Amino acid sequence: MIAANPDKVAEYRGCMDKLFGFFMGQVMKAPQGKANPGVVTEILKPKLDQ
Repeated sequence: MIAANPDKVAEYRGCMDKLFGFFMGQVMKAPQGKANPGVVTEILKPKLDQ
């Protein structure tokens, strides 16, 4: 998901708060909203901040 959206990753790094919601939504779509948002945040945030 991150590799598929490099332009959004670059935008995220410029204004993190707005785009974190975009990435969170993309991740939550895959398991049809059944993923634990806390766990997703724990995993996603460090990957985006690399």
